[in-house]
Amino acid sequence: MSFGRLDRPSGAQPMSDINMTPLIDVMLVLVVIFILTAPLLAGSIKLNLPRSEAAQAAGTPAAVTIVVDAAGATYLNDQAVSAQVLAQRLLAAHQRAPDTEVQLRADQSVPYGRIMEIMGVAQKAGLARIAFVADISSVAGAAAGKP
Repeated sequence: MSFGRLDRPSGAQPMSDINMTPLIDVMLVLVVIFILTAPLLAGSIKLNLPRSEAAQAAGTPAAVTIVVDAAGATYLNDQAVSAQVLAQRLLAAHQRAPDTEVQLRADQSVPYGRIMEIMGVAQKAGLARIAFVADISSVAGAAAGKP
């Protein structure tokens, strides 16, 4: 009788290699993310534009300031004006630059009807861009509970 060796079959041998597949997958995902986000990070394109002696465009459109104080007096660019003079000057401002902006500053005690009259005069003169100017620090203080 011959007996063979009584070797026990050994189980799976421990792997001494690192599995690179998950690492490569993660790296490819990161590369795709960087490829997609890189163009978004570049906010502007640097150009060396040619020089020209042509007329330069105006940076900001013209603006006139109308102030109405607590007594109801009207000021155009810090000069007291009557309703008729205000209408004439706003019409002249529209004829000079049709896109002129009206910056309206009014005391909080001025009635809404008075503000509407001034807006009507500006719109009748052809000035449709009206901006209401407010004191932001007062609004922020009131929201925080400060007077």
